[in-house]
Amino acid sequence: MKSAAKAKPAAKKKAAPAVRKPVRKPRAAAEPLAPVRQALVRDSFTMPADEYAVLARVKAACLKSGIDIKKAELLRVAFALLDNASQTQIRRCFAALPQLKTGRPPKA
Repeated sequence: MKSAAKAKPAAKKKAAPAVRKPVRKPRAAAEPLAPVRQALVRDSFTMPADEYAVLARVKAACLKSGIDIKKAELLRVAFALLDNASQTQIRRCFAALPQLKTGRPPKA
């Protein structure tokens, strides 16, 4: 007698459980938004010594008027002023600057 090979029914694949996204509650009008932190970028640059001395003079003038300011903050203020300047004012300032060779200065 031959034994009849029983065919196994195909195994059912288990369905992956449905991923539920968390339900976000609407933000109340009085609830303040968390401040968005901006990424900080570190950079370096080269400038002539006499122009670098201007940073020290302006910083000293700020300190004399009661404003405690750092060099980086001073540069950020300068960029903000340039951002609001007219194209003519920017061209005039740029034309007054001596052109510098890019890159690191030679070691003394």
